[in-house]
Amino acid sequence: MDTYDIMLYVSYALVGLGAVVSILLPLIKSLDDPKALLKTGLGIVAILVLFFISYSISTNEVLPKFEGEPFNLTPGMSQMVGGFLITTYILTIITVAGIVITELNKAIK
Repeated sequence: MDTYDIMLYVSYALVGLGAVVSILLPLIKSLDDPKALLKTGLGIVAILVLFFISYSISTNEVLPKFEGEPFNLTPGMSQMVGGFLITTYILTIITVAGIVITELNKAIK
C-alpha cells in the first residue's frame, strides 16, 4: 500500500465523517425546536415522493452492450439510475428557476 492509497482511504473517511456530522448535528439541534424537525421531515418526505414519481416514470430498458462485463447492468439497476437522474433534473430545474425568480425579484425592488 503506497501513499496514494492511504490518502485515498483517509479522504473517504473524512467525507464519511463530514456526511455523518452534517446530518446528525442539525438533528440534535432541532430537538430543541420540534417545528424545525417537522419542516425537515416534510422536506425529506417531499424528496422521497419526487423520487418515487421519477422512479415510476423511468424505464428499465438495458442496452445489450451494458448487460455484460464490466457493467452487468440489470433492469432494476437501470430503473433506479433513471429515477435518480430524473429526480436530479427536476431538482436542478427547480433550483435554477428559484435563482432566476429571486434575482428578478431583487431587480424589481
